[in-house]
Amino acid sequence: MDRLSPAVSAEVQWTATGRHHPIGDLLRRYRAFLRSPGSRLRLTPAVCPAPLCALDDVAVVRDEPADAYRALPPEARRALGRVLRLLDAEFRRRTVFDRDAATTDRSGSPRPWWHRQLYAYE
Repeated sequence: MDRLSPAVSAEVQWTATGRHHPIGDLLRRYRAFLRSPGSRLRLTPAVCPAPLCALDDVAVVRDEPADAYRALPPEARRALGRVLRLLDAEFRRRTVFDRDAATTDRSGSPRPWWHRQLYAYE
């Protein structure tokens, strides 16, 4: 099952207050990216750093559920974790790891694996 139950969804939303975007919307965007045609997908960089523009980059979309996950109580964390594991498996299967991608962000913190997939630059 790749959906959150209504009770867990409500708990995730309550716990994730103060976030820019609802977790349900972020998961819908993640799923939409994974439904894109083609066998291999490339990430698209955001055209601007504004919160709504940043969501053009599926790696940024994936960041917020990761942050919410860490703040959730155990039952909700397990439920969100199950959904993310299924989506992440498809993401890994359909994208290509970029061995030349930066392993740390500007602050020197490690970047999550989903930021180290191949991007399409036009």
